[in-house]
Amino acid sequence: MRVQSPRDLAELFEALQTPGAQPLAGGTDLLVRLRAARKDGVKPLPASLVRLDGVEALRGVRREADGALRLGAASTHAELLAHPLVRAALPELAAALTQLGSPPIRNMGTLGGNICTASPAGDCLPPLYALGAVVELASQAGARRMRLAEFIAGPGRTGLKPGEVLAAAIVPPAPEFQVRHFEKVGRRGALAIAVVSLSALLRLERGRIAEARLAWGSVGPTVWRCPEAEAELVGRKPTLAALSAAAAVVRENVRPIGDLRASADYRRQVAGNLLLRLALL
Repeated sequence: MRVQSPRDLAELFEALQTPGAQPLAGGTDLLVRLRAARKDGVKPLPASLVRLDGVEALRGVRREADGALRLGAASTHAELLAHPLVRAALPELAAALTQLGSPPIRNMGTLGGNICTASPAGDCLPPLYALGAVVELASQAGARRMRLAEFIAGPGRTGLKPGEVLAAAIVPPAPEFQVRHFEKVGRRGALAIAVVSLSALLRLERGRIAEARLAWGSVGPTVWRCPEAEAELVGRKPTLAALSAAAAVVRENVRPIGDLRASADYRRQVAGNLLLRLALL
């Protein structure tokens, strides 16, 4: 298998024209899947791997003119977690990055990889959904943007077209939300794949909730929002009673599956319970 290491976007797009070329970011997911494919021989291996880490245009963090943060897709989780803009402006994303994998995984894995793997359990995804993130996709034809919620179509399925790469995530920092939280539940205290996760943003006016954004991971094929629960909270104080009422709405509407990590009933109960944690903030 050939490995190509382009140094800029022009070289990257040229390399991706090679038949059978596969983009390679951190490789923490892709290389595991390729190793399994090589072992079972069911799926053909890519003819070449095109590394993204040497393309500076895909890395780094910067503030855009409208105040949004542009997060380079080839930036590693550790780089994003260490960046002062991310920690100050996107605390829920920083919290998710803190709980993502292990130090070696955070040092290798990238934001773009976490997004394009499109796993319902992806730790970065609930915060990005709640914040209204947009993805920027680049190819030889130019760049285009689309909402992250539209980009991810299902487990392992995205809106990427042939010859296209994820260049960045554009994230509004949302300073008007006073309550900003991320939490995940796993089967162990560390290095856990999320059984259920929640990213929550609450905007308060005169002590009452004026806007709620709630995004759950690992309870559906993609990150799940519950407009009914968000509406239940609007106009109410963020008390345990109000959160309990919204949690009941969540349990009524969520449709998780059961698997080796948790039953559907357990996920349904925990999805509601995570809302109650907001009363402690």
